Amino acid sequence: MRDGDFTPPTDRSFLFLQNLATPFFVRLGDALAARGHAVHRINLNGGDRLFWPRPGTVDYRGAAAEWPAAVDSLLVRRGVTDLVLFGDCRPAHRAAIAAARARGVAVHVFEEAYLRPGWITLERDGVNALSRLPRDPAWFRAEAAALPPLPSPRLVPASFRRRALDDIRYNLACGLGRWRFPHWETHRPWRPAQEYLGWALRGLRRPVRQAASGRAVRRLAAGAPFHLFPLQLEGDYQIREHSPFASVREAVGDVVASFARAAPAGTRLVIKGHPLDNGLIPWGQAIRRAARANGVADRVDYVAEAPFGPLLDACRAVVTVNSTAGLQALTAGRPVAVLGKAIYDLPGLTWQDDGSGLDGFWTGGTAPDPALLDAFLRVLVARCLIPGGFFSEPGIALGVAAAVERLEAEAPAARLLASAVPMAAIA
Repeated sequence: MRDGDFTPPTDRSFLFLQNLATPFFVRLGDALAARGHAVHRINLNGGDRLFWPRPGTVDYRGAAAEWPAAVDSLLVRRGVTDLVLFGDCRPAHRAAIAAARARGVAVHVFEEAYLRPGWITLERDGVNALSRLPRDPAWFRAEAAALPPLPSPRLVPASFRRRALDDIRYNLACGLGRWRFPHWETHRPWRPAQEYLGWALRGLRRPVRQAASGRAVRRLAAGAPFHLFPLQLEGDYQIREHSPFASVREAVGDVVASFARAAPAGTRLVIKGHPLDNGLIPWGQAIRRAARANGVADRVDYVAEAPFGPLLDACRAVVTVNSTAGLQALTAGRPVAVLGKAIYDLPGLTWQDDGSGLDGFWTGGTAPDPALLDAFLRVLVARCLIPGGFFSEPGIALGVAAAVERLEAEAPAARLLASAVPMAAIA
């Protein structure tokens, strides 16, 4: 459709960009519209169109180089006061956030939750390393003094089957809609067909690998002390944008090398596979190769399919780049070393480099300060989280209601009065 002339309403005006493959955003848009707010959407591919089946949306069909000017123009033409999106590191989102900030538009970023299950992350301006929360422990203690006790997490169902089917539907629609969005390129490192093949092969191997992982967990729990390193997904923006590593494979090499240099004799390193890993990288081979190269092949274990909880309960400490698993480890009272940038990497909570790098952690890591951790979690829930989930009807309903309340509580940005630039690529 052509954008044409548009007279902004007198209330808030929300522009939605991309989300996960879930109807969460369209439900949120419907809820905001029902409360009298203007709601707009830009689709960047066929999958976006599938998950926002409402009239009045705008399709961006131009090249990436034209996108910043196009989104800036729409911000002005639609009188946008609030930009809503999932994740702040996708290239299209980074450009849109920059345009919004330049125009005085409020930015609301959703992400999968810092605490799981039962929560959704929703922050103003940015999440994770880009969060507006300070890194000062004293601030958290003072801020938490006026907050209620930490609430119990709500039981929100989530269906992996639904998540997988919605992801397939989304990517099929992206492929079928290529004619309409000829310049669209995924932000993910693999094509969907590659990932689905990897998932299928992993599924075939899972029963055998789960049995082997279960035996390994029981053996480790009864054996020598061990440090735990949960892997993140290869291609995760938290690795690519907010860590010193170009890849998870590089992080594995550095952690194994440090363990070999400095970990006490008689201790082990356990590397745990990510539950959503697509199986395209042979992590077992890569980890064994790194362990052999550093002379610790007999002290490093790879556990592919085990749940995190039993390993966390049995481990001495946790090393992470910047995974939310690190925050879960803190809540379990384990010492945690953070190798990248993470919202919870605070003095008093995590290992702070004393000049020795990770080498010092193997003997010097200490448990988090319980009072500071309680203060941090209460602030996190009050400012950065809402109850709900993306992958079940009860979770979506709970999350939409909480998001409407949070968004309406935010002070609206000033209306945009600057002149717009042309939008030739928007149709």
